[in-house]
Amino acid sequence: MLPRRQDYGKRRSDGVRSGSVINFRIAGSPGSVRRSSALLPSVLTFLVIVASGGLLLMIEKGMLNSVETPSPRGSARRLELIGETRKHGADGADVDSQILQEIRNRTIRTMCSQKNMPHSVWSLSPLQRKTVLQHILVNDEYRFLYCYVPKVACSNWKRVLKVLSGVLESVDVNIKMDHRSDLLFLSSLKPEEIRYRLKHYFKFMFVREPMERLLSAYRNKFGEIESYQKKYGAEIVKRYRKGRAKDPSVTGDDVTFGEFVRYLLDEDVERMNEHWMPIYNLCQPCAVSYNFIGSYEQLGRDSEYVLQRIGAPPFVHFPERQTWYKPVTTQTLHYYLCTLPQKLLRELLPKYILDFSLFAYPLPNTTTEHCRH
Repeated sequence: MLPRRQDYGKRRSDGVRSGSVINFRIAGSPGSVRRSSALLPSVLTFLVIVASGGLLLMIEKGMLNSVETPSPRGSARRLELIGETRKHGADGADVDSQILQEIRNRTIRTMCSQKNMPHSVWSLSPLQRKTVLQHILVNDEYRFLYCYVPKVACSNWKRVLKVLSGVLESVDVNIKMDHRSDLLFLSSLKPEEIRYRLKHYFKFMFVREPMERLLSAYRNKFGEIESYQKKYGAEIVKRYRKGRAKDPSVTGDDVTFGEFVRYLLDEDVERMNEHWMPIYNLCQPCAVSYNFIGSYEQLGRDSEYVLQRIGAPPFVHFPERQTWYKPVTTQTLHYYLCTLPQKLLRELLPKYILDFSLFAYPLPNTTTEHCRH
């Protein structure tokens, strides 16, 4: 059974308490994404350099044509992190993971401390608050909040939540995932219950390289899901394909990536479908002080850390990737981005610039020379 709302004051002797391992001290989030989308990339690049304290260097070439991000370097804190980690016998991969967390911590602290950032979910606009509260899942027994991001292993995390709440016996049970039933969303609670959980529960989310996530959504929704083809695909074809505006035979099953990108450029990011809405808008990492931000690129290790941190039983593990899953490879992403007209890509990247900046992902290199290879 799901934990009852009135149990939110319950404390586990071995449960998660206020505070965090990573301890993001965050002031707030950019108000309107319309504003954030309009921010100059050069300004955001500068903010990233300042925020990371020398750990992250993003070099802009031209106008968002490419960005190269060398390995973090030149930081006393980085050397300190490496020293501390090696004392405990951690391998190089763990060192890199800790450095990445430090980059994100500093970047988020600096960018979210700007004056125009709200200080909590209550400072967000009604639409922004509705979005984030509808994407934060609650587990009262283990005292944690998880902000799910579509196309970032959220189905498997929902399986984990259902096992922890006793709805499923195992994460390996072969059933079609119901993304709504048997799950408790923060939006369904009263304001005082929401405040308590945001203050005292362990909060985490997972992120993914923005363009890789976007391509994954495109291939899945327009290549495999008929309902998306009918609802979004048909509209996109009629809107952007010459001579098809009033064609009743349009099925939407042949939307090109370029047409999809043109559609995104005309969309208000705050009203996008959740599968391609920027991660920033879904989880508001400035308004919500997340204790841990895991990476899709390090999914296994980061998921194991979270399970240990929340005190999950030993038999609960993160599910193995489904055999039918088709990953987005570096080569595939390179192909799709390099076949886009440069103008479209230059206009698309600012829509996701906060995801790139806050979560320490380099902007894609799509220079002519790079694309030839």
